[in-house]
Amino acid sequence: MHSVKSGLCKGHGHICTHLILFMSISFPASGQPSNSQEVHGEGYCSMYGICGQRSDGKVLSCPNHTHSVKPDKVLSSKIQSLCPTISGNVCCSPDQFDILRGQVQQVIPLLVGCPACLRNFLNLFCELVCSPNQSLFTNVTSVKKVNGNRMAVDAIDFYVTHYFGEQLFNSCKDVKFGTMNTRAMDFIGAGAKNYPEWFAYLGHQANSNEPGSPYAITFRSKSNDSSGMMPMNVTAYSCVDSSLGCSCGDCPSSSVCFDSLPPAPHVKRFCSIKIVSLKVKCLDLSLAIGYLFLISAFLLWGFVYRKERTDPLRTKPSINVNEESKLNSDEKQEILCISQIREAPPVVKAQQPVAQRYMSNFFRKYGSFVSKHPTLVLCLSLAVPLLLCLGLIHFEVETRPEKLWVGPGSKTAKEKQFFDSTLAPFYRIEQLILASILDSNGERAPSIVTDKNLKLLFELQKKVDGLRANYSGSMVSLTDICLKPLGRNCATQSVLQYFKMDPQNYDAYGGLDHAQYCFQHFSSAEKCLSAFQAPLDPSTALGGFSGTNYSEALAFVITYPVNNVLDKKSTEYAKSVAWEKAFIRLMQDELVPMVQLQNLTLSFSSESSIEEELKRESTADVITILVSYLVMFAYISITLGDRCQLSSSFVSSKVLLGLSGVVLVMLSVLGSVGFYSIIGVKSTLIIMEVGVDNMCILVHAVKRQPLELVLEERISNALVEVGPSITLATLAVLLDFILQVTAFVSLIIFDFLRAEDDRVDCVPCIRLASSSSADEGTVKQDIGLLTRYMKDVHAPLLSLQGVKIVVVAVFFGFAFASIALCTRVQPGLEQKVVLPRDSYLQSYFDDIAKYLRVGPPLYFVLKDFNYSLESRNTNQICSISQCDPNSFLNEITKASLVPSSSYIAKPAASWLDDFLIWLSPEAFSCCREFLNRSYCPPDDQPPCCQPNDGLCTTGVECKDCTTCFLYSDLHDGRPSTVQFMEKLPWFLSALPSSNCAKGGKGAYTSSVNISGYESGIIQASAFRTYHTPLSKQSDYVNSMKAARDFSSKLSDSLKMEIFPYSVFYIFFEQYLNIWKTALINISIGLGAVFIVCLILTSSIWISAIILLVLTMIIIDMLGVMAILDIQLNAISVVNLVMSIGIAVEFCVHVMHAFLVNSGDRGSRTKVAVATMGASVFSGITLTKLVGVIVLRFSKSEVFVVYFFQIYMALVLIGFLHGLVFLPVILSICGPPPRSMSADTQEHQWTTQTS
Repeated sequence: MHSVKSGLCKGHGHICTHLILFMSISFPASGQPSNSQEVHGEGYCSMYGICGQRSDGKVLSCPNHTHSVKPDKVLSSKIQSLCPTISGNVCCSPDQFDILRGQVQQVIPLLVGCPACLRNFLNLFCELVCSPNQSLFTNVTSVKKVNGNRMAVDAIDFYVTHYFGEQLFNSCKDVKFGTMNTRAMDFIGAGAKNYPEWFAYLGHQANSNEPGSPYAITFRSKSNDSSGMMPMNVTAYSCVDSSLGCSCGDCPSSSVCFDSLPPAPHVKRFCSIKIVSLKVKCLDLSLAIGYLFLISAFLLWGFVYRKERTDPLRTKPSINVNEESKLNSDEKQEILCISQIREAPPVVKAQQPVAQRYMSNFFRKYGSFVSKHPTLVLCLSLAVPLLLCLGLIHFEVETRPEKLWVGPGSKTAKEKQFFDSTLAPFYRIEQLILASILDSNGERAPSIVTDKNLKLLFELQKKVDGLRANYSGSMVSLTDICLKPLGRNCATQSVLQYFKMDPQNYDAYGGLDHAQYCFQHFSSAEKCLSAFQAPLDPSTALGGFSGTNYSEALAFVITYPVNNVLDKKSTEYAKSVAWEKAFIRLMQDELVPMVQLQNLTLSFSSESSIEEELKRESTADVITILVSYLVMFAYISITLGDRCQLSSSFVSSKVLLGLSGVVLVMLSVLGSVGFYSIIGVKSTLIIMEVGVDNMCILVHAVKRQPLELVLEERISNALVEVGPSITLATLAVLLDFILQVTAFVSLIIFDFLRAEDDRVDCVPCIRLASSSSADEGTVKQDIGLLTRYMKDVHAPLLSLQGVKIVVVAVFFGFAFASIALCTRVQPGLEQKVVLPRDSYLQSYFDDIAKYLRVGPPLYFVLKDFNYSLESRNTNQICSISQCDPNSFLNEITKASLVPSSSYIAKPAASWLDDFLIWLSPEAFSCCREFLNRSYCPPDDQPPCCQPNDGLCTTGVECKDCTTCFLYSDLHDGRPSTVQFMEKLPWFLSALPSSNCAKGGKGAYTSSVNISGYESGIIQASAFRTYHTPLSKQSDYVNSMKAARDFSSKLSDSLKMEIFPYSVFYIFFEQYLNIWKTALINISIGLGAVFIVCLILTSSIWISAIILLVLTMIIIDMLGVMAILDIQLNAISVVNLVMSIGIAVEFCVHVMHAFLVNSGDRGSRTKVAVATMGASVFSGITLTKLVGVIVLRFSKSEVFVVYFFQIYMALVLIGFLHGLVFLPVILSICGPPPRSMSADTQEHQWTTQTS
């Protein structure tokens, strides 16, 4: 019976290789037939002798009720070595015992890790075959004729006590089969849940050419008293018996494991308080109480303030104006405000801070210089970005996912590099999912497992097998690049493997019925083995089922593992990529239409799909970005122009100036990209519009200057007025800022000179006749509708006491609510979001989440394992007999018992455990050597076994082979350093087979790095297990965090360096500390703004107010992210940090105007809003709004979610805070003017309390 099994297990779109073995038992019976009378008593046999054999070669026993016989010394010694409970007479001959020994040797390697289980299992079959009292507990119930007229056993009853059955099952139920990352019971008992199920499986009469018993065995626990029979009740050993040394991994109930129980499932708890029937989080309640306290304090202040203002005993101190005036100070300040707006720019009356004074002087002199030499400044300023644009010849777009998701210093990136370089790079995955769709009633989709669909799958497979990709003139097929664990067939994961991937076997094997049979017997039926001789777990090839109801599956999952290499420039890598591109074209052009005709769906992916789709996305929104610039150009052209009569519109329009401004913005972006291309930094095509708003501020400032001033003075005054504020607002975009204050100022001068000379916009060579109604230098400028609204409506409205209370209550209320909402923002970045909306991967990721029932493979990598006998590392790692209770592998097994918190689904496949078992003398068919000390394979492998007509005929080549070691050669079951070093290469090259399932070739070929291992140190080795199925972003993040925490604890307790690795970790590492990263970067951004503001204003007071407003804007942004279900990731963190710089623009201009004016808080606020409100709204809010709205129509979801939604929220929140909340705060608690009369100071401090 061969069961050489090598296979692959797929988890969430990824593949892991491993070899597995199925053990089947054919109960032997040999001897001479007899017709003696049936006797049930001590010393009698029920079966003795071989009557013949079935057509498939399995031997059949003869019903033979004779006395047990006394064996010779050789046979007695053999029986004692295998069956120590049997002594004296026996009911088996030498040949019969040899068959028994050959059969049980297949199961010994599976159970030797738990001696109690192995001893109980051997006792069961030793008693059945050789017990001298066999007739007491066995009864032949059916016979049949074979080989002529000879009678053979066809069915028996085997009486076994309930106690022995329970003990046998309990001792074996948890024993691991590490190679398969599962329990041995899945293979020797078909996953039985109790001993009756196990006995029913063992006693099933196998069909021809199927593994199993040649005759039916009915296990019974009670016998008829009158028959004289009694159940077999030999000693049953418990795995908790410390003398038998079962490990914690194989026997969790063992006494040595009591101090190391599996960790309790971690339940994330939040502090909450129950109010009546409502359960409220402590944070939410605290915020509500804090908000009520704040509003109450503010209302109390408002009441006291109003009372002081209306107190008749208080007198108003006079201000420093004409004593004959009968107007109060507010009225006078209102008149002053209006006159300032209508007739002249704001006059700075307060003493300026040192930094700002220097900046004002600089901008005055600089403005005068630019006015005199605009051509020189324009040429010099354009030269820098144009030179930087030369770097665009080295421009590259970064599309490699691992580079986009992690930085060069990433811990996961380093671990991935170590894993790939010391062990082996993970396999490339090509996958397709064929799924059924909802029926006509819109209810649950029908099962995909039908005869028609299986035949369709064969047709699809034929297309894939026939695919050829052209690489440098040579044709590349799947067989050229696919993974072949044992150098044979491709390890394709598909239900077609139950038919050996051959359509001719479909009807021959039984079609659909055979597939459904294999779903339940994939590990036991030899006919269900794959073409690469491995059992295929149906959970890896089917999807959309519940439990083990595989026949109800809604999808076929077909996975093609392809060899991977580290060198991306190698021929092997290029061939794989070429085939993958051809594979995708085949899917799109031929297979999808074919499947749709059958009313099914087909989704697919290749290893290079994400990178290729990211490349496509990088160019997909170029048109969207260009449209955004065009819309911005149109808006700027309109907003910069003057409102005038149609006859003069050709002169007063600013189309050319607007176009020039947009070109400068594009030039600054290109120059920046060119600079980074020069230094080797790749870019993405996520480009936002910057800088246009400050151009509006500059133009509006120039237009506010009196026309009677010469252009040089107007330019100088405008730069003095807004230069400091735009400097503060644009320090983050250096190149754009430089172009604004150099090239764009020069362009403003040229444009105003053109307009003053009555030359047509866009065609300045044409000059119109001067209008007779216009008298240059005497015409007053129209302040505009928006400016009138700000002066006459907005500013006075915000000065009302009731409005102030409402504004403060609403804005602080939303801020407090946003703090509570922040905790709902989840880290992550959905893969679908970063891909184009029309990408074929969109449906693939949907199907992955919907159908897959297996998790991704997880490797625990151990560095510098000291295997020397003097070191305790071996027992600290292994999980078989004699290993430490708290060993590395035992801890993994215990963690797998609580998958809800550990996210570990199975015990780990351990090359070390299997190697130690392979060495063990008990596994006598594994580690063997010829007389010349060279490796001798098991008897069912060449050269020991010679294939003959598909069967294996044992030859004489290996008759002298002996086990590598005797018990006395080992040290408490462990090899010496030299023995370990000598036999490890043998193990890693040993093929697994029916006689020895523990061979390491294929299963562990890439799990151990033996480079330089002669020193006693193994540099790197990996132990494979699986994560639980992961469907949400939070599952991936939490599983990675749990694995890292688990490894960290193990590393600390064992004093070894251990780290977890899975292929998806590199994409999710950022989310482990994304909140910490976000808070640190936001704090740095806010701190930088505060320091710069403090330096430029020399006022802690005003800097603190700006910091408060910016903090509230960012908090509100996080609240909006929670409402819109926008996840926290690198993109959103960058946007939040950028939002700080952008939000400054909404505040700094109003703040600066407030700071440089004199008067009380109310009047200065009105002047600031009336002066800068219109510019902030039209020049900042609307320009950003126009640019952002275009992104709504982007083809990429990432633009819509992380740019349109976030920046739209920023524009609205920033506008409201800059033109509503900030003016109210300044009018309530803004700093006093830097220089004022004593009377004015006394008036402010007695009438307004901050």
